[in-house]
Amino acid sequence: MSVKGRAAEVRTAFEGLLQIRRVTNNTGGTATPAPWELARTVRAVALALEASGFPPSAVDDDSRRTATGYRVRPGERPGTAYVEWLGPPGSGAAQEEETRLKACAAALARLGWEALLYRGPRKRRFLEVERGA
Repeated sequence: MSVKGRAAEVRTAFEGLLQIRRVTNNTGGTATPAPWELARTVRAVALALEASGFPPSAVDDDSRRTATGYRVRPGERPGTAYVEWLGPPGSGAAQEEETRLKACAAALARLGWEALLYRGPRKRRFLEVERGA
């Protein structure tokens, strides 16, 4: 799929997500995650990040990382997700992870998510994301 095609798909999916928020949130607004998102936190956070212009990381068929970007995985508690900034060896992803994750946290906050920056094993940073207050 082309980059333009992917961008169009993400844009369409994100507009759909905002419409779900308008319809299902009590206020009729888009400032907080909808129940649909809370039931699919990993997917909702990934869509929010990609729609905000952050590239996803990628791996090839042999599980070797081929692109620098975010990776979202389930958190330890229900309704939470972890966001990491990863890249291929030598890509500099580890050096830029704090700056990039702070930018991801800001983008998620604008969309009603709370994202806290932590330092995990091997001193790598990650965000823990959950519904904002």
